Amino acid sequence: MALVVGIDSSTQSTKAVLVDADDGRVVETRTAPHPPGTEVDPRAWLTAVDTAVEGLLDRASAVSVGGQQHGMVALDETGAPVRDALLWNDTRSAGAARDLIDEMGGPQACADAIGSVLVASFTSSKLRWLRDHEPDHAARVHRVLLPHDYVSLHLAAPGTEPFTDRGDASGTGYFATAEGEWRPDLLELALGRPAATPRLVAPGETGGTTAAGVPVAGGTGDNMGAALGMALQPGDVLVSVGTSGVASVISTTPVADGTGVVTGFADASGGFLPMVTTMNAAGILDLQARWLGVDHDALATLALEAAPGSGGVALLPYYGGERTPNRPDAVGTWTGLTPDTTRADLARAAYEALLCSLADAVDRLVAATGVQPRRVLMVGGATKSAALRALAPAVLGCPVVLPPAGEYVALGAARQAAWALAGTAEPPTWPAADTTVLEADPTPHVREVYADLRERTTTWSS
Repeated sequence: MALVVGIDSSTQSTKAVLVDADDGRVVETRTAPHPPGTEVDPRAWLTAVDTAVEGLLDRASAVSVGGQQHGMVALDETGAPVRDALLWNDTRSAGAARDLIDEMGGPQACADAIGSVLVASFTSSKLRWLRDHEPDHAARVHRVLLPHDYVSLHLAAPGTEPFTDRGDASGTGYFATAEGEWRPDLLELALGRPAATPRLVAPGETGGTTAAGVPVAGGTGDNMGAALGMALQPGDVLVSVGTSGVASVISTTPVADGTGVVTGFADASGGFLPMVTTMNAAGILDLQARWLGVDHDALATLALEAAPGSGGVALLPYYGGERTPNRPDAVGTWTGLTPDTTRADLARAAYEALLCSLADAVDRLVAATGVQPRRVLMVGGATKSAALRALAPAVLGCPVVLPPAGEYVALGAARQAAWALAGTAEPPTWPAADTTVLEADPTPHVREVYADLRERTTTWSS
């Protein structure tokens, strides 16, 4: 039995799974935490991955890393970080993104060049911020890596040239997604000087080996890894409820949405992964539980005690700014509070706001791609909530397929490792997991109230 290791180096932690390469069965799982914050010393990820793979990697025949997208890991000539990495959810680069879009000829020209309209999350926006605010650091940058690249390089044997894949590269802002090639001119535009990029590894190939000779696959971004781990097919819309909220769909053609709502990423297997992302997702529930002084189970119980519409209470949950819609300076906004408002209303309003935000994301994805959903699947830690399960099909207005709980980014990385190990043209086919179908009567009035609040706060929520 050949075993492979898949790693998810996420915003919050490193998860590593040891998997049977023949059937995808998870043999063992390990985790290690990451420091909090939107800027982090990337060397902390290396400590975490060493902890997570201890006892696993020496049993594996191949390994691959999925990681949080977009983060800026700027290295000097010695390979040391010039500063802490800026993560995808650090919004200080919002103005830099707007400047770069203007310099590239406007939103549609930007989308035509890289497949997406830049926002604060993209690596190039963070490089421009570095140029403008920390010129001494910018002057020392020799190479720019993504978080998963940095972890992959750590696992590879000394002397390995840094490498990445087209999926994660498509979120940098200096990669031509439709053509599948770097745009060094756009990196230089952002940073103000040239810098090296990692070499591109084709789908199913290896980027190097560990010091012990274990193949290291190219790795990919977390959303691409999840799509691979779930073996998504055309027409499957995946909604992920984690630190961020994501709606994505597999496509055979690239997208260049000049409105900026849909980001036209590549996937990890040679196709494309159009995506709509929200910055605020599971954290909405974390905050509400804290405010009400309850744990998540009690929050769910409270929410299910309230009627649809939360007694007239509505929430626009843009607590830390928002990416879809692109309002980096926005704040959270509540409306409909009265002396009759109950704790249950407040709890349910948080769930309904989260799901309305995700429903908006699905609608915009379908409108931009023309892909009609065959299925809507939902994953992420928040799906453990009884309230989220009960309310998701009601707010989304359709059945929701709930796969079993699992580390799908890490599992996708494991499938990528197994693919590289097999040397085949396509990734291995693993048996499909059993799913649960969630159904409920639609509550369209909830979305109508949310949409009204969203539009009314366009100009005064910052």
